[in-house]
Amino acid sequence: MSKTGRPRKLAGSVFSRAESAFWWVRYPDRQGQIVRESAGTADREEAERFLRARLDARDEGTLAVVLSGKNLTFNELADWFLERRSRPPFRSENTHAQNVNALKHIRPAFGELLLSDITPEVVEEYLRVRLSTNRKIRTKLGPRSAGPLKPSTIHQEFRILTRMLNVAIKQRWLAANPCICVEFPVSVSSSIRKPHYMTATEQAKIEFNAPGYLRNAIVILTEMGLRPFKELMPMKKPQIDLENAVVYIPDSKTPSGIGNMPMTAPAREAFKARMDGTPGSEYLFPSPSSRAKRPYITQLRKVWANTLRKAGIPYFPPYHLRHTFATRLSAGGVADHFVTQMLRQGDSKVFKRYSQAKLNMMREALARLDRQANEHHQTFSTASLN
Repeated sequence: MSKTGRPRKLAGSVFSRAESAFWWVRYPDRQGQIVRESAGTADREEAERFLRARLDARDEGTLAVVLSGKNLTFNELADWFLERRSRPPFRSENTHAQNVNALKHIRPAFGELLLSDITPEVVEEYLRVRLSTNRKIRTKLGPRSAGPLKPSTIHQEFRILTRMLNVAIKQRWLAANPCICVEFPVSVSSSIRKPHYMTATEQAKIEFNAPGYLRNAIVILTEMGLRPFKELMPMKKPQIDLENAVVYIPDSKTPSGIGNMPMTAPAREAFKARMDGTPGSEYLFPSPSSRAKRPYITQLRKVWANTLRKAGIPYFPPYHLRHTFATRLSAGGVADHFVTQMLRQGDSKVFKRYSQAKLNMMREALARLDRQANEHHQTFSTASLN
């Protein structure tokens, strides 16, 4: 009710102000409080459409979200996101570093914009400009152009922008994500490295030319599918139970990755060899240098590349041994959804459905590993990896 006792109008109105070139709108919110704001246009019809959109948001209960987005800039969202949603335990340090690097390019384009002003057209223009930008590298003679940026680089920035705006929706700062309406303009499939599935013959050659610790790591990774740098390299000896053939993983990329993982007989022998071969250290793969930043080995790129070169095999990253593990499970007849569970991916709630008989089911799956999988002349269904 108004002060005069008459019912308050719910439709709102459009009016002009002497000090403004734009039309303004006036309407009551759900509590009856009058809201006045600029429609941002000098066209009356557009202002009336703006008013109808505000009234629809009020009736749907999303008006507070829309109005809060009008007062929050992307820079403010980015600062909050980096501090509250980008660091551990929400994301790994590597992911946080990727977010920081991507925002160096995203902030100049969106930083001063209000969240409500980020439209699909603005996002599409950003992608168009970035795809036409040349990559610059520093040399002794000064910066020089190294050709256009890879589509996969811009696609990564697009993914990070999409995730940030999704977080804004969850925080009720934004009603809808404009990135959903944007289709990435070029294909990135050709610029993304396809996983290499190591054959049994290749594995024998690599192990023959590898130093002892790397040979053991290869066996463990292909037999258990552990993440090499997040789970295996930092592993401590107390995590390993040789008697029960189980290894405990206290820290992983996903919540479903934490827990006990059974080991195969070859993996057990490799674990035992590392424990016997590293007396005096609590780590399974201790760093050979006392001046290293970490007490365990943190990278394998150089020794891995040299080993592949000696074996006469084209380079592929050590992480692809996880793909090999997944392929061999599928070749052994393990269902794709359980291959995903064996890789300890996805939603932890889904994984917990298998918790009652988890270890026994894992042991049965490991027993079906087909170590000759890539020697067969047929295609196997394989769980997709992140």
